[in-house]
Amino acid sequence: MSNGRILVVEDDFDISNMLRIFFTGQGYHVDVAARGNDALELCRKKLPDLIVLDIMLPDMDGYAVCKELRTTTRTSHIPIIFLTQKDERSDRIQGLELGADDYITKPFDIEELKLRVRTAIRIHQRQNMTNPDTGLPSGRLIENQLRTLMQTQDWALLFIGIDHFNPFKEEYGFVAGAEVLRFTGLLLNDVIDSKGTLDDFIGHASEDTFLLVTKSTDVTGMTETLRQKSKEGVEAHYNFIHREQGGISLPDGTLAPLMSLSIGVATDKQGFSDIREITEAAAELRRLDQEKQQV
Repeated sequence: MSNGRILVVEDDFDISNMLRIFFTGQGYHVDVAARGNDALELCRKKLPDLIVLDIMLPDMDGYAVCKELRTTTRTSHIPIIFLTQKDERSDRIQGLELGADDYITKPFDIEELKLRVRTAIRIHQRQNMTNPDTGLPSGRLIENQLRTLMQTQDWALLFIGIDHFNPFKEEYGFVAGAEVLRFTGLLLNDVIDSKGTLDDFIGHASEDTFLLVTKSTDVTGMTETLRQKSKEGVEAHYNFIHREQGGISLPDGTLAPLMSLSIGVATDKQGFSDIREITEAAAELRRLDQEKQQV
């Protein structure tokens, strides 16, 4: 199992290739971007657990990349370690003021960088900021996002649950269950890319439930796409027998159907007064959707 996903943003091929080889050997999945805009595009497609960011880039400096990441809802939580040849106090302060988590100067000790990367990821997860399986915001980050949401208008919150997840996990094991969670997280990101906005937010609320906050005007299209793409992709997680019979045979003789998504949608038009009301209303609407699909 991967220790996490690292994005290295560095235009010096020798350095980026060395970091890719080293951290891959340490059990991380490593993506590399040589330009700032490429890094932003990669982040939008697949959220990394941490970014190693060079300040000197050919198209935009690392400070501009950091600012863009910190002011975009979907990427604002990702830990950033600046990597630079500069050793000026003012440069360090500027990076930290923009929200960087750490700062290391070239030439660097690779073992020191390894420890800083591991520590930053662990601290972030320990503070209940991201889910270790999907890398998506959880706990406190979701609460903060919902509090911010209360101050805005024209939003919809989708409360999304994976139905029949527990029977699947009991049959196939925790590793297969984690793969389903990652699949769902990637699916949510894909739907936002195609039908959402850059300020949309995805959170992993509990083991088998997710939150998606969107400013999109096509919420119906988003929910329909989510259901369809989930249905198309989820079968690949089952073996041939379970696919053919439409689910998993349980000891009591009943059949646990193939996993599917149930979705409850709450909007600002419902006049909520606190975040508890939002989540409870969305969860109840998800439960009603779940019952509707089982009929």
